[in-house]
Amino acid sequence: MEFSKRYKFSEWPNSDIPKISAGIYAIWKSDELLYCGMSGRQIENHKSDRKFGLITRLNSHASGRLSGDQFCVYVANRLVIPSLRADDLPKFASGELKLDTMTKRYIHEHLDYQYILVDSSSEAYTAEVNARNGSLLGKKPLLNPL
Repeated sequence: MEFSKRYKFSEWPNSDIPKISAGIYAIWKSDELLYCGMSGRQIENHKSDRKFGLITRLNSHASGRLSGDQFCVYVANRLVIPSLRADDLPKFASGELKLDTMTKRYIHEHLDYQYILVDSSSEAYTAEVNARNGSLLGKKPLLNPL
C-alpha cells in the first residue's frame, strides 16, 4: 500500500481524485503527521453518479467548516485557537472574525494531504486503523492517534 504524493490544501480541488472512491488519507504539517482518516463507507452499495467518498471527505476538510467535520474541529481547537491573541477575541463577538474562516485559512496555508485508493470500505477501515496506530506510516497522528 503506497500513498500518493503530497498535495497542498491551498490547491484544492484535486482532479486526480476519482469522483467516487474509497480510500484513506494522511494530513501533514511539514513532517508532522496530524491526522489520518478514511472515506467511502459502504462504497460497495453506492449507486448514484454523485460524488462520494474520498473526494467529498477531503472537500469537507478543505472547507474549514467546523459543523460536521471532526478534523476541522481538531484543527480549530488544537492549532487555531491557541494562536489567537487577546485582541482577537472582541472581533469574534462583532463578527469580524469567524473560527471557520480562520480554520480554513490555517488548513490552506499550512497543511498537505496524501491518499491511497482502495477497493472496499473494509479495506479502507483496516488501513485507517493501521495509519492511526502508527504501523502504516511509522508514527501516530497528533490529532487522532489510536
